[in-house]
Amino acid sequence: MEEYAAILNYAIPFFLVLIAIEYGASCFMHFRVNRLFDTISSLSSGITNVIKDVLGLSVVIVSYNWLVTHLAFVHLESTVLMYVLAFIGIDFAGYWVHRWSHVVNVFWNRHIIHHSSEEFNLSCALRQSVSEIFAIFTFTYIPMALLGIPTSVIAVVAPIQLFAQFWYHTRLINKMGWLEYILVTPSHHRVHHAINPLYMDKNYSQIFIIWDKLFGTFQPELDNEPPVYGVTRAVHTWNPWLINYQHLWLLIKDAWRTSSWKDKLRIWFMPTGWRPADVSVKYPVTYSQDIYHRPKYETKATFVFKVWSAAQLVITMLLMMYLFNNIGEIPFSQILLYGIFLFVSIFAYTSLMDGNIIGIAGEVVKMGIGLFLLYINGFQWFGIDSMIPNGTLIVLSYMMISLLSALYFYFADRPVSVEWVEV
Repeated sequence: MEEYAAILNYAIPFFLVLIAIEYGASCFMHFRVNRLFDTISSLSSGITNVIKDVLGLSVVIVSYNWLVTHLAFVHLESTVLMYVLAFIGIDFAGYWVHRWSHVVNVFWNRHIIHHSSEEFNLSCALRQSVSEIFAIFTFTYIPMALLGIPTSVIAVVAPIQLFAQFWYHTRLINKMGWLEYILVTPSHHRVHHAINPLYMDKNYSQIFIIWDKLFGTFQPELDNEPPVYGVTRAVHTWNPWLINYQHLWLLIKDAWRTSSWKDKLRIWFMPTGWRPADVSVKYPVTYSQDIYHRPKYETKATFVFKVWSAAQLVITMLLMMYLFNNIGEIPFSQILLYGIFLFVSIFAYTSLMDGNIIGIAGEVVKMGIGLFLLYINGFQWFGIDSMIPNGTLIVLSYMMISLLSALYFYFADRPVSVEWVEV
């Protein structure tokens, strides 16, 4: 937990700098790739994901350490070759996990958040799942376990392989010559994120594009077929928590409503989007038919509300970084409660970005959790006063201003969800 938090303390600022550079470059090129609320939603989703990971809020069915202990033919020392093999093995496993996440109904829920943005930029790379509670795909690491690749090597290589998937989420880089034959490039990944019928369920590879070419899922980006981004059943919300569980909620409702016991069982493992016949007729779901003229989800809001929303993101991120920097000195029960405080904060301000009253309820809950954290710590915010004069007072003031501002915006200056057509 502490080790991963330390890594993120360096990785997150690096990612933010790259996102800022992309935005600056897009302005210079007069090529719009960011929208404010979409970017805030993406970064907020990234916060929920890294907090979940740092807090270890996942259930590992079978660990890699167990696999390598019981299945390895040999146990080798860590060498450069071991790291290379581990990287290739993780990438191979990643291809199949990614592919299954797209084509199996229940697994799509763990991945929909990443595809939910109707833009394609570096910030949407951080749209990662918080609903991935059960780590059930460890068996894809069996080939590496058989080779005896040590757990310590996997622990080092896995974050590197993950972070290396960040850079190609951009529209500003065109095709990259001979690299297109070896690596996943922005062009390849634009295809993957597109909902064009020609591009759907293609280019699952994470680092080496060779896997798609080997297993028949490769599709190049065509000049006459510009990608259209998002998901076919548009999410229509900025709240990453709602996006994370939209698909699962539909599956639960369909399983409950169908009269067929066979369908109640098989719906979870059918191809993504499959619904029982009786339910699909009685409870139709709207999917995009004409993707090329589909309006994008947007929020009409005042400049002050936009500043408030951006400030909420920044403050939540700073509070998260403070947690990560002090995680070794805080009892786990309080770390967990601190994480819930941040989760609720994100739920609250992103709900208000939709103009939804549940954002007010979220702010009230956030205030309650914050006050409880202050109470059990003797009205000190985890030692912040030793670093920042009156730091506790600043945090308390933020919580109060956040709640009062949310009330003002909802009742006097409420944002309105609209459909926006890009020109």
